[in-house]
Amino acid sequence: MHKTAAWPLALIYAALIIYASLYPFDDWRAVGIAPWTFLVVPLPKYWTGFDVAANLLGYGPLGFLLALSALRTGSRGPAVLLATLGGALLSLGMESLQTYLPLRVASNVDFALNTAGALLGALTAFALEKMGVIDRWSRFRARWFVADSRGALVLLALWPVALMFPASVPLGLGQVLERSEEALAEWLADTPFLEWVPIREVELQPLLPGVELLCVMLGVLIPCLLGYSIIRSPGRRLALAVAALAAGLGASALSAALSYGPGHAWAWLTLPVQVGVGAGFVLALLLLPVPRRASAALVLVALVLHLSLLNNAPTSAYFAQTLQTWEQGRFIRFNGLAQWLGWLWPYATLVYVLLRVSGRDAQT
Repeated sequence: MHKTAAWPLALIYAALIIYASLYPFDDWRAVGIAPWTFLVVPLPKYWTGFDVAANLLGYGPLGFLLALSALRTGSRGPAVLLATLGGALLSLGMESLQTYLPLRVASNVDFALNTAGALLGALTAFALEKMGVIDRWSRFRARWFVADSRGALVLLALWPVALMFPASVPLGLGQVLERSEEALAEWLADTPFLEWVPIREVELQPLLPGVELLCVMLGVLIPCLLGYSIIRSPGRRLALAVAALAAGLGASALSAALSYGPGHAWAWLTLPVQVGVGAGFVLALLLLPVPRRASAALVLVALVLHLSLLNNAPTSAYFAQTLQTWEQGRFIRFNGLAQWLGWLWPYATLVYVLLRVSGRDAQT
């Protein structure tokens, strides 16, 4: 039996599907019909290629990860069946609950496409396993990474996806203080508990250019140091640093293209950002020989400083309009996947690295 990163990734992906399917969680109401009625209604007359692709491809990774989890833990026979069944049951639950949400529409077509997507993902995992690709990955992982590297690999795989949600500072994840305060005040409005909420005496001030440069530099450095904590060889660390830089820049460019249009894909890469990216990569190169335990400790320092700087600055009004486009407009299905990762990735990394540094497996 193998320890695999596919299972925690599958759980994370399933949670994000639940969020994206039920967002915005408002105005639940009883409609006087059974939640499974959508299964027997006539097929919709109108549909778009985007809807078909979104529902088909949205469950593909889930089916792939569930099947891969089964294959890597010894359940080879029913892996495809179990993964498809898992995707179908999740989709059935989500479509049934959408019956009670006025902004969502339960659809038998969506359910069928989601199930087909899970099946395609599961078949892809099964085919890759038959071709020996999964075994080659296992051998590659054993050569490159330390034995207990599953958590760090999951976090590294999720980092580019987290960058897809717009950030007020490029590569700056985890800026949640201002929005958390607003949400808390809204939840406690018209209750006596509102008086318990601390009031900030000084308003948050925008980041100075030098501080923004430092945040960008730390945004580049953090995933590199996280990778260093599970890789011993400096040469392989270099390869990971280059891959992390390319993934971070690519994901940020794609996010800008989705938000503002393809012509603005690289508009965020201003001179201070370029200097911050370059400084972060140079520092990552200088830290290539650092022992694994020291790398993990440096991740903690970088994360705490990064989050402290970001959360002591406000988001601009222009950036707030961008968030509204993602949260209420055409990205509503993708919103849950990227938004929660963008908010929580640094904090999950902080907890993981803290546990690793304090554990017995954090060796040089």
